[in-house]
Order: sequence, then structure tokens, then C-alpha cells
Amino acid sequence: MDKNLNILVKKANSGNKEALESIIHEVKDLVYNLSLKMLLFPEDAKDATQEILIRIVTRLSTFKGESRFKTWVYRVATNYLISVKGKKASAFARSFNEYETLIDLGQSNKVTHAQNAGELALLEEEVKVSCTQGLLLCLNPTDRLVYILAEILEFNGKEGAEILGITSTNFRKKLSRSREKIRNFLNNKCGLANTNNPCRCSKKIDFLINQNIINAKGLRFAQFTQRSIDLVHQIEDLEKSVVIYRLSPGIPAPDSIMKKIKETILIK
Repeated sequence: MDKNLNILVKKANSGNKEALESIIHEVKDLVYNLSLKMLLFPEDAKDATQEILIRIVTRLSTFKGESRFKTWVYRVATNYLISVKGKKASAFARSFNEYETLIDLGQSNKVTHAQNAGELALLEEEVKVSCTQGLLLCLNPTDRLVYILAEILEFNGKEGAEILGITSTNFRKKLSRSREKIRNFLNNKCGLANTNNPCRCSKKIDFLINQNIINAKGLRFAQFTQRSIDLVHQIEDLEKSVVIYRLSPGIPAPDSIMKKIKETILIK
């Protein structure tokens, strides 16, 4: 795959628009999913993805093949995401203490927004992914990126440091700090990470819908994934805080992103 991408880059830099379009098709989903993990809300992630893809196109000639092309793509993406503040993400972001309060509020054994077992399963999954992804916003942008690259996308320290343009030592320090914060929070609050905790995804459904934090008629995550809630307890070789994130769905970039890029860079 990397070899094919390098060939496409050479063709695109020589003016081949079909090759350029193929490159965008290859990387748009990974850019969108990174943006979504950083910004939580699809609207913010969509805007960020469009900006990042434009940067990739306009800076393609600077790729010298000294690293994997997708590593370079992640570097372009993180350079943008480390400073961007999505409108909805900024409004939702909380400290760890504030997020703890949000977790404790509104837990109920009744679910009025689910009419059957199928709807309940989808809403539970939506809460699980929304809650754990929202928790990432408690980290500052650099620490959040470090955690996403290492724990979720499974880049090693050297690759992660290269993507962020920091030393491997600094990357490891930031990862250790982020990992401890996320692990401690989940172990102290999340019923998936620690069954001794009272919180369950089903108990938060009505509260989060009533607070307009999730939309029962417009699910952001659950439609793209199987029941990862059920899988968490089946995986024993990784700690639960890691499993919870790695089982989150990969979501395809909206078609409108490709349409916008075509209009912007005149691919026909």
C-alpha cells in the first residue's frame, strides 16, 4: 500500500489529477477519524478534515519519501488539529473533575427513549462511544494526540514522536501522563472498565438525550459499529481502558467532504 501511494504521489506531483484524487480517497477516512477522535463532534471533524485534505494537496510536493506517506499525512493532520478548536468541541470540553460530575448526574434505571431491545442496544453503544470519546477532551490537545496515536492507533514511540515533531523521550512522558489520567478516571468511574463502579451506559441514556448531548434520531457512532460493549469483557490480554478505545468504530468520512475537495482543487 505504501509503495502504491508513493507512486501515486509522484504522478500527482507531475500533474495527474486522477492520481491526486486516488490519494485523497486513500487518506480521507484516516484523517476524518483522527479529527473525530480529537474533536468528538462530526460537524467539527468534517470542517477539520476538509482543511487538512486541502493542506495535504497543496503541500504534496514537500513529501520527499523519507517516511511512510501515511506518517506524513498524520503529521500534516496533527499540525492542524493541535491548534484548531472546534465550535462544539470547545463548548463541550470539561476538566476531569467537571466530567466526573457529568458522569454522576442523571443516572436512571429507566430508559424512556428506547421502545425495544434493538433501540436500547444502539443507544447504549452511542452512550459508550460518546462518553469515552468525550473524556479525551479533558486532555490538552498535545496530550490528547499522544494518547490517540499511541493507545488507540497503536503507533510506537518513535513513530508518534516523528508525527508530532517532538523527541521520543518527550512523547513517552506525555503518553505516561495521559495514560494515567484516562486509566484512573475510567477505573474510578466507568462500569465497563471496572464492574464495581455503578455507572452503566444504559443508565445515562435518558439524561444525555434530555441534555442534547446525544441525539436518539441522529446517532453519531452506533450505526457504524457492532456491540463493542459486549466485546470489552471478552478481551483479557489488554487492560480495559485500552480495550474500550480500540473497539470504537472506524467511521467513513462523509461523501460531502470529497465533493467539497473536488470543488476546491478542481478535480474533475
